Amino acid sequence: MPARSKARKRAVDVLYEADVRGADPTELLAERLAQADPPVPDYAVELVEGVTGNLEQIDTVLGEHSEGWTVERMPPVDRAVLRLALYELILRDDVPDAVAIDEAVELAKSLSTDESPRFINGVLGRVLRERPPAVPPPEPIPGPPPPPD
Repeated sequence: MPARSKARKRAVDVLYEADVRGADPTELLAERLAQADPPVPDYAVELVEGVTGNLEQIDTVLGEHSEGWTVERMPPVDRAVLRLALYELILRDDVPDAVAIDEAVELAKSLSTDESPRFINGVLGRVLRERPPAVPPPEPIPGPPPPPD
């Protein structure tokens, strides 16, 4: 398993555990870092801190794009996977969109129910389709003035 995939799995573990226990994810992460058994990859730390620091924005996007589900009603593992994927999809520019979605679907396949991969793929696909372009197109450069008559 590639290093970033392992880090994503570890980050989901922390986000899920914090959610189920009603704990602060960054405090739980600090405990896991102190224990270092198993070690917590640097990228997992970035992911947990990124999700936690942007949770309100992530949950707003999640709620707007999950048809028929409120964020609170989602299974905790699906919620953790989606939060992580949305962080990578909308707030990081170093992760290709297809990678963020594929990794989330794979995590759902290994951690959640048979229906979860399809649900997660659908939510992330809607976010991707409705997301405005990251950079607005440049303004056209005016050409030279017309020659005098």
